[in-house]
Amino acid sequence: MNFEIISIFPHIFDSYTNESIIKRAQDEGHIKIKSHDLRDWTEDKHRTVDDTPYGGGAGMVMKIEPLYKAVSSIKYQVLSGQDQAPHNTKYLIPNTKTVLLSAKGKNWDQKMATEYSKLDNLILICGRYEGVDERILNYVDDEISIGDYVLTGGELGALVLIDSIARLLPGVLGNDQSAVDESHSTPGKLEYPQYTRPEVFVDKNGHEHKVPEILLSGNHAKIEKWRREQMRRK
Repeated sequence: MNFEIISIFPHIFDSYTNESIIKRAQDEGHIKIKSHDLRDWTEDKHRTVDDTPYGGGAGMVMKIEPLYKAVSSIKYQVLSGQDQAPHNTKYLIPNTKTVLLSAKGKNWDQKMATEYSKLDNLILICGRYEGVDERILNYVDDEISIGDYVLTGGELGALVLIDSIARLLPGVLGNDQSAVDESHSTPGKLEYPQYTRPEVFVDKNGHEHKVPEILLSGNHAKIEKWRREQMRRK
């Protein structure tokens, strides 16, 4: 699966995407992540991507022209190999979605991550400043938020989408069963408690915390039953 990120800070993703499972997934060819500098699609000498809002108000708004050019270019040159975009720029690339990360978008959840994991390509637009010119919504498929709070920009949201989708792809986790019984794999339910060595943990005040006896029994049927009982609803 290809992840194409549009941001004014394209290198902000480097440290996270070059570590751990996400790095290995790229090395093994399960996913491809590429970040694009929005300023590459500006035409003035200052590489301007924002301007003051019509109607007045605080802050700056990201301009539609460079965003539109970036989405069109990525869709038709990077993903489809075409040199020029046809007039209809929205639905010609199969199994591809374009998403604007926005505080006023619909909340991301595990169900959406599962649906998106079936895509071949995902283009992520990272908003900044006071927001993005609303007209860009004519050229995106979804407006998504990762929670009911405001972030400085959409970059963290983009990483959340990439991580939550990538781990659902075959081969990414190493053991595909890892994504089956975890929290939210069943809608509304959270994962059962997990324990590892030592069998008895003693803190500095002398308090002992033991692993539940059932997990030490070796009776896999009873362990499975216990785990199902321990899964709780949100």
